[in-house]
Amino acid sequence: MFDAEYFWFDTFSKTLENVEDVEKEEKIENTAVIFIHVELEDEERTSKIVKNAVKTFKWYLNKVNKEKIVLHSFAHLSSSTSSPEFAAGVISEIKEKLENKGIKVHTTPFGYFSEFSIHVRGESLAKVFKEI
Repeated sequence: MFDAEYFWFDTFSKTLENVEDVEKEEKIENTAVIFIHVELEDEERTSKIVKNAVKTFKWYLNKVNKEKIVLHSFAHLSSSTSSPEFAAGVISEIKEKLENKGIKVHTTPFGYFSEFSIHVRGESLAKVFKEI
């Protein structure tokens, strides 16, 4: 999790055939950025994962005084990966629950490599790792 002055991304290449074609470039300022990875083991505990992720992300937003968040699927955080369909569903569910709590949520296109740039603040809490 990162407390970012900005996060900019531009879709680069499609990595999954079954996702819709997307060309998107966006810059989100003054946001928390979450690199999120869903593991194979998570498929057996979906509701717990979603609940804990929402709780953790809300905690982080409060700590860094942010009102919006970027969820960026980053499957390179572990050697264990869930199915793409399951990961997309979990990210979508987390997004929906955060939005229901009044949080503005941006997501990068799932199933794409994206070029990105992030300006992370220097404070200790600007860079936090949590395993859920």
